[in-house]
Amino acid sequence: MGRLVGRHGDKEMSGAKEGAELRLVTPGEAIGASSGVRAGTGTLVQGENIIATKVGWVKDNNGVVSVDPIHSAYMPRSGDLVIGVVESVRNNLWFADVNGPFNGLLPMSLAPWKVEFGAARVHMDIGDIMLARVQEVDEAHNIVLTMKGVGLRKLKDGIMANISMNHISRLRGDSDSTLNKLKEVSDCRIIVAENGRVWVDGDSEGISFMRKVFELVRNDGHKAEFNASLDAMMNQRRNA
Repeated sequence: MGRLVGRHGDKEMSGAKEGAELRLVTPGEAIGASSGVRAGTGTLVQGENIIATKVGWVKDNNGVVSVDPIHSAYMPRSGDLVIGVVESVRNNLWFADVNGPFNGLLPMSLAPWKVEFGAARVHMDIGDIMLARVQEVDEAHNIVLTMKGVGLRKLKDGIMANISMNHISRLRGDSDSTLNKLKEVSDCRIIVAENGRVWVDGDSEGISFMRKVFELVRNDGHKAEFNASLDAMMNQRRNA
């Protein structure tokens, strides 16, 4: 995942500059001197140093030093595009694992089909995968989903992959620039959802290539040379 660098008393904030390899820290580790900076989430000031309080990557945003958890949990928000896996079915709704703190609920009134009461399993059963949006997150932390919208559907073909929430932006790139290149090079349909899941549909060679991309993202997504490594993979695919 990365190496532990820097110990108590270090003066330099590794990973503070854009494009630098992110620095992995553990609770109690000194990130750097506290003078001239502020402690953000996942950190605290102890004496003359900023100390990490969780395992994660050091970020410096305009002088505010924070630690992003190594495995950030998905926190759903209204409007999010999510890929869910059906975990249970009732007469009038589906419960889906959306990689979050709670299951998502899809009422039959927000399904894309006309569903008769008690016939929910006819349309989606346990293990089926859906592309949906978060309709709302209520005060009881219920995540209400909808499949009424352009492109929202049951996903029948292709594969689903999981990536760290921290690496979604690396896979997408600025304004989806990286994602569009991956679609072109792999000749696959690729959906990157907000909940750390990716759907890929294409021929076997394209899917095999994307599996390698996901492995690169998981292993090297935090490294400065990630973009160069990904570009090299895409060029190799183009020239094959």
